Amino acid sequence: MNMRTILVLPVLGALAACQLAPPPKPEEILPQALPNTVIPERFGAGEHDDGPVATGWPAAFSDPRLDALIEEAMQHNPDLLAAAARVEVASQYVEVAQSKLYPQMNLLARGGGQMGGDESGLKGVGLFADWELDLWGRVRAGRATNLAGYEATVADAEYARQSIAALVAKSYFLAVEAGVQQRLAEDMTSAADQLVMLAQERQRIGRGDGYDAALSRANAETFRDTVLQFALAREQALRAIAALVGRYPAATVDIAAELAKWPGPVPAGLPSELLERRPDVVAADRRVAAAFYRIKEAKAARLPTISLTASVNDVSSDLFELKERDNPVWSAGASLLLPVFNAGGLKSQVLIRTAEQRQAIADYGRIGARAFGEVENALAAELTAGRREQVLVRAADANQEALDLAQVRYRVGSGDLRGVQQQQVAVHGSRVALVRVQTERLVQRVNLYLALGGGFDAAAAAVASAE
Repeated sequence: MNMRTILVLPVLGALAACQLAPPPKPEEILPQALPNTVIPERFGAGEHDDGPVATGWPAAFSDPRLDALIEEAMQHNPDLLAAAARVEVASQYVEVAQSKLYPQMNLLARGGGQMGGDESGLKGVGLFADWELDLWGRVRAGRATNLAGYEATVADAEYARQSIAALVAKSYFLAVEAGVQQRLAEDMTSAADQLVMLAQERQRIGRGDGYDAALSRANAETFRDTVLQFALAREQALRAIAALVGRYPAATVDIAAELAKWPGPVPAGLPSELLERRPDVVAADRRVAAAFYRIKEAKAARLPTISLTASVNDVSSDLFELKERDNPVWSAGASLLLPVFNAGGLKSQVLIRTAEQRQAIADYGRIGARAFGEVENALAAELTAGRREQVLVRAADANQEALDLAQVRYRVGSGDLRGVQQQQVAVHGSRVALVRVQTERLVQRVNLYLALGGGFDAAAAAVASAE
């Protein structure tokens, strides 16, 4: 190589090693993504404190069965297995993009002879190297695009894990609720059967008639039908849990007999921290970064491409004499490719990538707004469920007291059977509503944990956005 080449190569290498400009940070994206949104200093709904969001939320319910089911789902849920495979694929795309930053080397060997119609007798071996100098950052932008895509896929997988854990917990509480409701219906059926016996006894001694006896039997059968409905609901909930943890959907999952105790208040953190913590928002941020680097790729594609080539080969022939050739032969060179005319195709690619970045920013805003809404809704729903529970406890107690009085009145003959049966229905309805709202309160707490994005275990709680 001459002196000019020796001087030019270090300059080209230095240009190829320049760092890419960083993608926009979340605080720079937010004004574009949510231009009409003013983020408050604290969440407005519900009753909560602003302390750091806790991790490991399943432990708050103090149910080892629930903990074991969530862990089983993490290992065997089909959706999570697919998410893990997507992460692996994305990581390999990063490796492929990374490899393009280095020289590519290939070995070519050829044997002589007349087999297959080859009469040249040529034989030899050659080593060929090619290296594209990434002067304008096109190759590095491609690597950064794939890296941001990988980070988005990792965040998506973490959000899927958190979502599956929450779904297992909610399905678990619904299954427990169905069992509690079934037992309440069985208790009411037993009480209705006792009322049937009382009505038949009153008919036998002449203090009642067949109408009361038939009415009491119809009431008892109605409660039996309710028992069957709740039994089916429980089986379906158990099958749903079995499917979530990767088992055959059989109604054989071991669950608690009673609903979990209320875990108490939960720190909700600050709204300003939510977008940096939730994995789905982190994934959207990484997709904005990927779109940013795709613009870099498209712009660099309009500029010249310079590649360095080198080779060494040893070629000979048994049939012909190769003139003026001393083996091995070394060679080195360079090539330049400059787009001259493509009818505006490369310019359109830049415009397409720019529009895709605007789309990614809008999607970031959509997911961020959804995150804020989910936290506020979960806080409000949880607060309302707690207040309703207090009201329904008083209502259930009052209805039970009224039923006791109605039964006494019926036994002494100062009241009719219809009043007792109506009060039985009222008692059962208030108890059903109470259990329903207690379950709903637990479900909303799980929704709140998921919306806050704190994670369900300490190991996988945090998914950080790469700078």
